[in-house]
Amino acid sequence: MILMGIIGHKNAGKTTLTAALVTELAQRGLTVSTLKHTHHAVDLEQPGSDTHRHRMAGARQVVLATDQRLTLMEEVSEPTIDHLLSRLAPCDIVLAEGWKHGTHPRLEAWRPETGKPPLAAADTSILAIACTGTCDLPQPRLDLNDIPAIADFICST
Repeated sequence: MILMGIIGHKNAGKTTLTAALVTELAQRGLTVSTLKHTHHAVDLEQPGSDTHRHRMAGARQVVLATDQRLTLMEEVSEPTIDHLLSRLAPCDIVLAEGWKHGTHPRLEAWRPETGKPPLAAADTSILAIACTGTCDLPQPRLDLNDIPAIADFICST
């Protein structure tokens, strides 16, 4: 399994890149899973719903299943990527959006329009930078709009 982080500043195009990579890699016949990190509070349940009541009553984990999908809710404090990977079914590639300061392999999405310098300028452990403009960094530069080339890079790691 290949793990690749997709990192960058807010509005750099991380989610757009991640979604495009999922499409590209799946079209190549690869199974792809994604992880998403956010610092925002997220609650997928409506207060008073059955699963919300289960969780509020003290259930450690709550699984909601339909005929098409399931969701697992678990109270954890800052889960690590390794913890999350242990929850995933086997797959070929995992794209992890966020965790910009992680130790896993990471690719930065960067657009000069954000007005912020690339994270890769201060963190040489970032494997490559996918950007819309030019950037003078030691890491390989990929065209942010060339999804097949970025997918090739990920598959080669």
